[in-house]
Amino acid sequence: MSSVAIIDYGMGNLHSIAKAVQHADGDVTVRVTDDPASILSADRVVFPGVGAIRDCMAALEARRLIPVIREAAATRPLLGICLGMQALLEASEENAGTSCLGLIPGRVVRFPEGLSDGRGRTLKIPHMGWNRVHPVKPHPVWDGIEPGSWFYFVHSYYAQPRAEADVAATTDYPAPFASALAHGQVFAVQFHPEKSHGVGLRLLANFLRWNGVV
Repeated sequence: MSSVAIIDYGMGNLHSIAKAVQHADGDVTVRVTDDPASILSADRVVFPGVGAIRDCMAALEARRLIPVIREAAATRPLLGICLGMQALLEASEENAGTSCLGLIPGRVVRFPEGLSDGRGRTLKIPHMGWNRVHPVKPHPVWDGIEPGSWFYFVHSYYAQPRAEADVAATTDYPAPFASALAHGQVFAVQFHPEKSHGVGLRLLANFLRWNGVV
């Protein structure tokens, strides 16, 4: 039986994520933990998060989890979700600028004010609700997921990876932005698979089967 550790650093809807992961694969052992040994003994790691990036990085530092996440990302499949995805990049312009984990080259920026869709309607910030996700390259985590599937988003900032090759999917708001990243054994999504019904569960199930090889 495989195991997955969901990193608990005090930020994120951990119960919902744990329940969704367990539902996606009933044979997996799920641990919600901030214990480094438990995280690094798991076959796969989920790094979730909601809230502000400065609080996220401070919480990771306080719990001494920064080197743990870096080691996990280098040695086994790791799934970043929402703020967990943003924290994987080098820096975010949120909170007047915050240094992040630097596992994926690039930065996190805010949606500009005054966005509008093709009909001239104002687009709100945060980007909240259902939107389509368009994979731009094959990846095992996309197995069985139709291009343009709807996933649930809640965010005001988005990733700008330095390398085009790290973009795994885009979403329009109104211009395309990177809504999923793939870098080595790391796969990260801006949306919430645990809130995205059947298609979100399929993505989680695919991650739980992925061996880190693309």
